[in-house]
Formats: sequence, C-alpha cells, structure tokens
Amino acid sequence: MKDALPLTSRRSFIGGTALALGAAAAGTAWGDTGAAQIDNQIHAYHYWAHRGDIRLYLYRKLVGPAVPGKSTKPILFLAHGSSVSAVPTFDLTVPGHGQYSLMDVFAGYGYDVWTMDFEGYGHSSPSHGNSDIADSVADLQAATPVIWKETGQESFYLYGQSAGGLRASAFAMVEPKRVKKLAVDGFVWTGKGSKTLTARKSMDPYLRTHNTRLAGRSMVMSIFTRDKPGTSSKAVAEAYATAALKTDGDRVPTGSYLDMTTKLPIVDPTKLPMPMIIMHGQYDGIATVEDLANFFVRLPSPDRQLVILPGMAHALCLGLNRAEFWHTMHAFLDMPAERKLAPVAG
Repeated sequence: MKDALPLTSRRSFIGGTALALGAAAAGTAWGDTGAAQIDNQIHAYHYWAHRGDIRLYLYRKLVGPAVPGKSTKPILFLAHGSSVSAVPTFDLTVPGHGQYSLMDVFAGYGYDVWTMDFEGYGHSSPSHGNSDIADSVADLQAATPVIWKETGQESFYLYGQSAGGLRASAFAMVEPKRVKKLAVDGFVWTGKGSKTLTARKSMDPYLRTHNTRLAGRSMVMSIFTRDKPGTSSKAVAEAYATAALKTDGDRVPTGSYLDMTTKLPIVDPTKLPMPMIIMHGQYDGIATVEDLANFFVRLPSPDRQLVILPGMAHALCLGLNRAEFWHTMHAFLDMPAERKLAPVAG
C-alpha cells in the first residue's frame, strides 16, 4: 500500500501508548529508563525524506513529546530487511502475546527511536530500480538531514536486521562519522556455507530480470520456520504476515535478495571503525558462525562483540526469547565509551 497515510505536514503527531516509566522502573521487561518525566507516554511521529523524486517514509517513537531541533535522548535508527517494511518489523502488535514492538522497548529504555521504509517498501515510493543495498545507502543518506533537523544530533546508533544489517553496515562504511555504534543481527558476510542463501540461489534468474518479487503470507510466515520451528510463536508469524500484507502488499523489491546471492561480500569490515556488535541466533541459517567470526576478527575497533544467542533463529526481535536480544543490544549500546587503565609503575 503506497502513500496511504493522511499526511498533512512533514512532521505530525500520531499518538501515544500508555507506557508509564514508573511501571518500567518497577522491573518489567522494559528495564530501568531513568528519571520520570512529566509526559511519560510513548509518542509517535512520521516524516518524509526525498531522494530525487523518491519519497521516503520515516517513523519515530520516543517517551515524551518531540521538540524540533532538540533531543537529549540517544538516537537509535533501525534498518529493516528484505521482505517486510519497517513498521510491521519493528512496531508489531500481537494482542495477548506480550511485547513485540522493538521501537516501544527501546523508547522505554530511553532512546529516541527512528526507522524508515526503504525505496519500494511500505509507504515509500518505488522507482525504476530494485532497491538494492547501494540504493538503501542513498536512502539512509537522504534520511540523515531529517534526523539532524528534528533532533539537533548529527550521529546516532544504527541497527540492522537481516539485509538491514548489510544496509546499515554499507552506510556506516561511507558515513562513519554518522554512526556512533553499529549493531546487526541475521547478518552475513561472504555467504559461504549459508543454508538460506544456497536455497535462494535458484531464484537468481528471476531476480536478475524483475524489480519485484512475490512476498505473500506463506513466504513471510516461512521466515519463522525455515531454520528451526518452535523458536517463535505461530500467532506472531500470523500477525506479522497480516501486517506485512497490509503495509507492503504481496510484492517487494528484489534488490537485496539479488545482492545477497550474487554480490557478497558487500561490506568491508576494515572500513568500520566504530564499535560493533554482531548478534546471531543459534539456528539462523543465513550465515555460519565461521563466516561471522572471519568478519569479526577483521574489525579495527577493540570495542566489538560477536554474540551467539541460544535457542533463537532468524528475526531475533520477533522470537520467543526476544528479551535476551533486547538485553544484549541495550547492554552494548549503553556501555560506557571511556576505558580506563591503571598507571604503569616505572
């Protein structure tokens, strides 16, 4: 569904949910969010960025109202993957099954959380291209001035899920000063030994000749079962597929799929100077641990982590054990930047 929102201005208030910081500080899954504020609800806003004649949809959530040009909260930007746009992935509601909005979780932790639909996904407009990784880097570059104008901050924490990890990392390579810390999950480097990409290789002839591919209900739900059934809830898979079909329709761009089967490696780890964490579900078939470890040892920053999350597969933020993923990423982002060494005698 394209351009379905009744947008009357580039920045407009959508609404807030009843998340109280008092409840968060009391020890629920949200964690300690710090000092209470006068307005302790989560507020949501939407914006447009432009890349040429392509309109790119941005979405933002934070506790308390946004003040244009002034944000004292750390900014976290979320990059979505190949098959589903931003809001279904990062702001999913599954009544009766607990918290599945990654945006609400991190807003509750005290972050100013942003995401976007890349070209051809969700509410963003398509072009004559196929929304590959290079296009996504340009999309992120187009989004950056909007974030700067609305928050007053020129850099941010950046997280990418699945192909979003490639998008985020490729952006961080060309805009390293914009990225304070980089976090990825469902990430792949060379693709060597990848069960998922080996199976996907048969699609290459189609992907080379088409800008969009079918991504219907069964395809979206297969994300939750292709690696290890039982690591996620069927109700969540159903809700995710329903939300994806409502937002994206049954077709999405082919670019990142084709890049992942024909162009890897796309990311050069030696060009990522910022602190980085790579999170990988135990059963995730998108990459082998060996492939990720070979990438990890080439990262220049000593502030780096490779974390294997047991009992989890692809799409960590939508799995049954998602709270472990929340904790892992939050602990990395919240880690003090300064390291101290004791004086050496003599």
